[in-house]
Amino acid sequence: MPILLYVLIVEDEGLLRIDIADELTDRGFQVLEASNATQALEVLCAHPEIEVLFTDVDMPGGIDGLKLAEEVRERWPPIRIIVTSGYRVVQSSDLPADSRFLRKPYTAKSVAEAIRQMAA
Repeated sequence: MPILLYVLIVEDEGLLRIDIADELTDRGFQVLEASNATQALEVLCAHPEIEVLFTDVDMPGGIDGLKLAEEVRERWPPIRIIVTSGYRVVQSSDLPADSRFLRKPYTAKSVAEAIRQMAA
């Protein structure tokens, strides 16, 4: 039986969030969701089992996905981080160490593969 990985998806566009959450759940991941960085930090504090953060860059609320990624790396160093955007090209130098960038539009398969590779 595969190891169950806990993934937090942070995406302000509800339909995108629900779609990727459903797709990852169907692929065997345990998925939690947040619509912005503030909510994501609350979820992370409440769920220490989270192993992967999958976050959009552009979100409302004053904290974008890049700042969220930095905060997560600082507070929860073992969490693997994948950042996505359809509007910005994010360089590896813009990301915390050992993080990845996936450009939108992504496929559920590419997200699942990135998560599994990072968790290996």
